[in-house]
Amino acid sequence: MNISDKQKGILFILLAGAGFALMGLFVNLAGNVPTMQKAFFRNIVPVFIAGAGLKKLGEKIRINKGDFLFLILRASFGTAGLICNFYALDHLKLSDANMLNKLAPFFVIIFSFFILKERISIFQGIAVFGAFAGAMFIIKPTGNVAIFPAIIGALGGVGAGAAYTMVRALGKRGVNGKLIVFFFSAFSSLVCLPFLIVRFTPMSLYQTCMLILSGVAAAVGQLSITKAYFYAPAKEISIYDYNQIIISTVLGFVFLNQLPDMYSFLGYIIIFAMGIWMYFYNKNKKN
Repeated sequence: MNISDKQKGILFILLAGAGFALMGLFVNLAGNVPTMQKAFFRNIVPVFIAGAGLKKLGEKIRINKGDFLFLILRASFGTAGLICNFYALDHLKLSDANMLNKLAPFFVIIFSFFILKERISIFQGIAVFGAFAGAMFIIKPTGNVAIFPAIIGALGGVGAGAAYTMVRALGKRGVNGKLIVFFFSAFSSLVCLPFLIVRFTPMSLYQTCMLILSGVAAAVGQLSITKAYFYAPAKEISIYDYNQIIISTVLGFVFLNQLPDMYSFLGYIIIFAMGIWMYFYNKNKKN
């Protein structure tokens, strides 16, 4: 049976969604471990996996001076977003934390305007406004201190959005995808290492296994999404990325006995709708 490039792209982006959803579950199941310690284990595994991929290429990897700045920015924004996301995973329902992180594509629109000088159309503006409105139903701003983790989760989306903008810039400059994954994972591990040394919390075998699995799942997610966009353009497959939220909701219910409330579900629907809006807008625009 022959599989088209588009079908391969869809399969890889579905696999990426499953990988990131499982990463969130394993982080949650690791229990009472400091956020920075969790982040270190999540990143150190992809360092070896992506590093092995680079070595397999058998080519000397060179980083141009201009590329290095974008790699540093991608790694810095990505690390900040990752730490915020992990904090949210520790304090929010699994699906809520992942949904807030899915604000990233909408922040890409904003950052692309300022950094890449790309215009924002009225349709994109409506989508961004709608997504933020949906996020409010998940965050539930009441002035209560309990909303703090939700705000941090939304900031994780900001960091991820800025990081993805840098990835777009690096892609335009022809930088190898495995190098981007390796550099980010290594940079993030080094940032987390001092916190790990100063405040290391002994872990059980179970907790260690959960964090190693979170790293494996993250590597699967990162490499799969890179592969997905190699086989098919974003306009054809980006909508399937939201399968992560469906998987996260199911995993949260089955393994963590979590079920989002009515307001969160409403927020999901609004953000989903804005994502579908952007999918068809981008598809029609490029056609």
